[in-house]
Amino acid sequence: MQNHAYSRLGSSGGGAAVPSPPSSPRRAWGRRASAKGGWSARAGAGAARRAARAVLAALLRRQAVFLFAPLLYVAAMLLYMGSISLDSVPRIISRPAPGSMYRSPQLYARLRADMDADNSTDALATVWRHAYKGGVWRPCISNNTNGLPESNGYIYVEANGGLNQQRTSICNAVAVAGFLNATLVIPNFHYHSIWRDPSKFSDIYDEDHFIHRLKNDVRVVDKVPEYIMERFGHNLSNAFNFKIKAWSPIQFYGDVVLPKLIEERLIRISPFANRLSFDAPPAVQRLRCLANFEALKFSKPITNISNTLVSRMREKSAENNGKYVAVHLRFEEDMVAFSCCVFDGGDNEKKELDAAREKGWRGKFTRPGRVIRPGAIRMNGKCPLTPLEVGLMLRGMGFSNNTAIYLASGRIYKAEKNMAPLLEMFPLLQTKETLASDEELAPFKNFSSRMAAIDYSVCVHSEVFVTTQGGNFPHFLIGHRRYLYGGHAKTIKPDKRKLAILFDSPRIGWKSLKRQLFNMRAHSDAKGIEIKRANESVYTFPCPDCMSRSNKSEHSKSIQAR
Repeated sequence: MQNHAYSRLGSSGGGAAVPSPPSSPRRAWGRRASAKGGWSARAGAGAARRAARAVLAALLRRQAVFLFAPLLYVAAMLLYMGSISLDSVPRIISRPAPGSMYRSPQLYARLRADMDADNSTDALATVWRHAYKGGVWRPCISNNTNGLPESNGYIYVEANGGLNQQRTSICNAVAVAGFLNATLVIPNFHYHSIWRDPSKFSDIYDEDHFIHRLKNDVRVVDKVPEYIMERFGHNLSNAFNFKIKAWSPIQFYGDVVLPKLIEERLIRISPFANRLSFDAPPAVQRLRCLANFEALKFSKPITNISNTLVSRMREKSAENNGKYVAVHLRFEEDMVAFSCCVFDGGDNEKKELDAAREKGWRGKFTRPGRVIRPGAIRMNGKCPLTPLEVGLMLRGMGFSNNTAIYLASGRIYKAEKNMAPLLEMFPLLQTKETLASDEELAPFKNFSSRMAAIDYSVCVHSEVFVTTQGGNFPHFLIGHRRYLYGGHAKTIKPDKRKLAILFDSPRIGWKSLKRQLFNMRAHSDAKGIEIKRANESVYTFPCPDCMSRSNKSEHSKSIQAR
């Protein structure tokens, strides 16, 4: 039966044909595809799939897919991006961050009408509500009734810097001389290339008063005795000179300087600015305070002109019972240039400030790799306040336009343009140049330190002191005013980061701005009576041990709670 079947399959005659076995599914699919003309394309796609599966299986077996996944992702993104026309990609619009632009003139123009219509509050009558919270105010001054032992030798220092840096040097020299039981020679002032003031100690301070006020605590002489000068050929530059690091502890002077002083009998310390750390024993701090707040009294010519200007300021502020506001404004060309901030943003401003930077700090701002970001500087509160911004701030804090203002400053950058809005807001604004005649100022005009001393004196006696940029001048004044006002600084020190955002607000109204600035003023009032913290300058906090025991424990608990 089986053979018969095979014979029929192999027959080629004309009998009925036996059907062939069915084709495999793959071959049948291939024939159908070929019949439609797409066999070769689909076969290629199938081969690609099989290859991809094989590669993927191999990668999975080796767990290497994680190494190739980032490459596959990047390749897919490139293919995707290449398939989209660039014309259809939305354009990204970048907006400057709040507080990064100087838009104060636009804000002033928009709010000026509301500001002029609002004179409802008088900050001079309501400021300084807080009382000193540090217990009984005990400034760091006490008279020494004990006699002085024999001197270990003479100390001669050369103070450098401007008026207030020199003041620091003098007070530190008094403290060091007292600590070493040495005799202090009246300090010499370096001629500074920026200040260009050849003034001597007696031109700025009352030398006789200085020597007399310290006589029970530190010996002070105006010159070294002849028998000692003979050893050095009558030339102080031949004396041994100590090069001392900045902020050195007082113990360094006892360990290193004192043995040489005893050996030589005369030593020189040059330069001598900031060569003593803020942190020192109470006895040393007391000498610093004694020198700064009691012994250093301005010379009679400076005192006389200052008293005249204070009297005239009180006359200008008769409507406010003789109370006036003093503003220390740092908007000179060198300050504006050094800040690297942008104000009107014009080409002329850029050229002028670039030239000023190159003249004052040759190459500092143009060295390779230095990146200057004016917007970030402004947002960080590092830009000096303009006269316009000072006016906006004070009006917003409640000082009416009949408030008398004394402006302490150098030569304002582009004064005619920049001072105009401040004078519009405070028409009673005065400077030493407007209060005094040319003849009265003639003895001081070519001496920057003497002019600064006049400003210092008028600011000390103001009801409110406003600092806009920091530095030695306001730090000394804050401390001096604390000393005079029983522990209260009576100072407005604005939050310039917050001001940058407020003055850059395109939609803020006058009432909203005023509310924010009132809060800032209240914060300054509270800060004005804060307790001295460790390692802070005794010149700013003239009360190094002013907390009673109970207050100390409460203060430490509050610090721990924070």
